[in-house]
Amino acid sequence: MAELKKRHEFWLALLIVVLFVGLAWRSDEFLTFGNLYDLANNYAMLTILACGLFVVLISGGIDISFPAMTIIAQYGMVLLLQKIGGNFAVAFALAGGIGILLGLINALLVNRLRVPSIIITISTLNIFYGLLLWLSKGVWLYDFPPWFEQGGMLFKYTDADGYDYGLGLPLIAMITVVLLTAFIMNFTSVGRKIYALGGNRESASRIGFSVLKLQLFVYGYMGLMSGAAGVVQSWTVMTVAPDSLLGYELTVLAAVVLGGTSLLGGRGTLTGTLLGVVLLAVMQNGLNLLGVSSYWQTLITGIIIVASISATAWSQHQNRSLL
Repeated sequence: MAELKKRHEFWLALLIVVLFVGLAWRSDEFLTFGNLYDLANNYAMLTILACGLFVVLISGGIDISFPAMTIIAQYGMVLLLQKIGGNFAVAFALAGGIGILLGLINALLVNRLRVPSIIITISTLNIFYGLLLWLSKGVWLYDFPPWFEQGGMLFKYTDADGYDYGLGLPLIAMITVVLLTAFIMNFTSVGRKIYALGGNRESASRIGFSVLKLQLFVYGYMGLMSGAAGVVQSWTVMTVAPDSLLGYELTVLAAVVLGGTSLLGGRGTLTGTLLGVVLLAVMQNGLNLLGVSSYWQTLITGIIIVASISATAWSQHQNRSLL
């Protein structure tokens, strides 16, 4: 138990339980099936992007450009589907392929220019967005194939309240991504190498790890997750707006950092990242149900993130002191 209390995930889970109890007491709507179902679906895209960013952060890098990659991937996917047709497998392949290509561009720039990845990806964020707005002229897309609008739901049923429930595309994609990320980071040599790269790049390079190949993988994986998130968002809102995700990078980064992943690389768990997403989702949903102003929501979220980062830093400092 003493060892468990030292883990960031333990305190994060405890905070989530306290929030659940408090919100259930203050709001009759919070624990309803409809609210929890909407909560899971609405934050599926955030979870997918958080998994991708988690992998990049563990490697010692950071990617801020994924909102632009997500929009470009979904914009290109919709335009191509209008011309060639297809199904959901084709949609994910198209969006994922576009995302991977953009991610590989980031990896090559980070590796060759030897500039901090945050500088590179802030630059590519603006370049990607600028190119999209120039080429698209800011036009929104609404024309989706009938199979895209009407499909994507398993075990569908209509409840007494008249709403449709089932295992929808957002949940299917989210579960798949979480399982894939867990497998890569916990059960493959690539995952172990990514942790080693983030822990000490020079040592990883000396023992024979290819830094370029690992960077191509992690930034390519972020691109793949951006593509998957693009399909999910398109299916959820049935529109593609070129500027819809501006600023979303901070929300995703907040969730991953809340989960205890170090911005310096080499430290963090997928479990912590998922708990960070849950905490952010529950907190924002609860504040909405309680009628708290969006301005106060931003302030409260910021305070909790600062407190979480401070607690993580203090814990790591204590562990180093014991050594």
